[in-house]
Amino acid sequence: MGRIIGIDYGKKKVGFAITDELKITTNPLGTIPVHEVWKFIDKHVKEYKIEAIVVGYATHKDGNDSESMQYIHPFFKGLTKKYPQILVEWEDESYTSVIASQSLIESGASKKTRQKKELIDTISAMIILQSYLERTQNKKEE
Repeated sequence: MGRIIGIDYGKKKVGFAITDELKITTNPLGTIPVHEVWKFIDKHVKEYKIEAIVVGYATHKDGNDSESMQYIHPFFKGLTKKYPQILVEWEDESYTSVIASQSLIESGASKKTRQKKELIDTISAMIILQSYLERTQNKKEE
């Protein structure tokens, strides 16, 4: 069975998560600088049987695209061109950073740990991926 990668794409850093083979759990892959993103994805596409890549879609509260979509759209398009054999989809990433921060607070993480942007990006990627899994599972049950 294939795995799915979740991506929280930022201007400077990119958070990654991956499912297990059964697509039940999401696991952190970490956060990397944006200039290393293609090498990182290539490595994981070769190492695991990746069947889908899910990218967070950033919007404002009013539903309009956030400013970050100006560099997320070209990245998404690049994924579809570079990996035509892999399904590439969007998933709403609204409030993922807030949820990630809140989960760190609830876990008892120290203030110093909670301020690590890389950790927030990775957890956000996990939330994006988990949301996608839940949404697609609900579609299958309908």
